[in-house]
Amino acid sequence: MSYKTILVHLDGHARNAQTLRLACDVAGRFEAHLAALYALEQPLFAAAMDPGAAAALTFQVELDQHMQAKAREMVKTAEQQSGRAIEWRTVSGNALNSVIMHARHADLLVMTQADRAEKLGVDPSFAASAVVGAGRPVLMVPYAGEFNSCGVSVLVAWSGTRESARAVADALPLMKKAREINVVSFNPKGEAGWGEVPGADVALWLTRHGVRVNVRQQKSDEVDVGNQILSLASDLESDLIVMGAYGHSRTFEFVLGGVTRTLLESMTVPVLMSH
Repeated sequence: MSYKTILVHLDGHARNAQTLRLACDVAGRFEAHLAALYALEQPLFAAAMDPGAAAALTFQVELDQHMQAKAREMVKTAEQQSGRAIEWRTVSGNALNSVIMHARHADLLVMTQADRAEKLGVDPSFAASAVVGAGRPVLMVPYAGEFNSCGVSVLVAWSGTRESARAVADALPLMKKAREINVVSFNPKGEAGWGEVPGADVALWLTRHGVRVNVRQQKSDEVDVGNQILSLASDLESDLIVMGAYGHSRTFEFVLGGVTRTLLESMTVPVLMSH
């Protein structure tokens, strides 16, 4: 398996430039086709009911044009710096649905972590919904920091679940190129899926694919698993975290698992998530 089509989502914010550079790097490593999709999430206004909404709609149209122009300029710059062509795509209508639809025809979706300080752009629920709905692995890039490459030192947060197994399989192309891989089971409790030695079975599977890994278990009653992952990634100098994403929809809200929420909100290195 390899990545042949990579989709990067852009909304025109400055932080997208970092995400685009990383997407170019990954595409270059796999000689993959790279497509940049501009889709800006926008609130809806009922102009017929609210006289002030018409002006708001005009503002949204102008904002969209401005952000799209910024995103297009980022793509042109990335093409010049990387020396590779990037397909340009724009969509109209619901941004989330568009991102999900385009992602389902790609091998990997690259997105920027939501920045809560921004009033406009991708919010946490948008990113989470894309992760859960895309049916493809999502490489989430932190909005803060410099990440021109990733996957040299990989931390796999292994939980023995369907989502975790999916993430490891989806990250296999990257792990085959890694220098060091640590498969870590956090707070294993002996439930089905862990195996006699947590992490050993998936390590054996990876070995048969030519991927050598280190296996370890980590337990803490004081620190939640999400922050354990972030702390260990820092200690090991990992530049990529691989993990399953947990979440589901229920009436009027989207519910994320605690570990997934922590990583989406507080990631310090790129995270490859699969649902």
